[in-house]
Amino acid sequence: MAEIQMTYTLTELCQTTGILRDELIEVVALGVIVPLDPGDSLWVFDAEALIYLQRARRLQNELDLDWHGVAMTLTLLEQVEQLKKENAQLRRQLDRFVLLS
Repeated sequence: MAEIQMTYTLTELCQTTGILRDELIEVVALGVIVPLDPGDSLWVFDAEALIYLQRARRLQNELDLDWHGVAMTLTLLEQVEQLKKENAQLRRQLDRFVLLS
C-alpha cells in the first residue's frame, strides 16, 4: 500500500498556522523548519514541518518570545529529549550489568 505524504506550500503553511509570510521566512532562516528542497525557489514543507511550526507558534504565544528565542527554546528542548533517551538507555545498560554481576 502506498504511503501518502502531505505537503504544504509556503502560502498553505501560512494560512494553516496563521503565521505571516515574512515570519515564516525568518523561521526558515533560523532553521526552525526546513523546506523539503531548500534550493528550490518554491518552498514545499512536509507535515512534520507543520507540526513543528505549530509547536513553535505556541511557544511564541505562551512565552511571548521572538523567533530567535523560539529557535533557541526548540533547540534546548530537542537536546533535553535526546539526553532523556540517552539516560534511559544508560539506565537499562546499568540494570543489565547489575543483574549479571
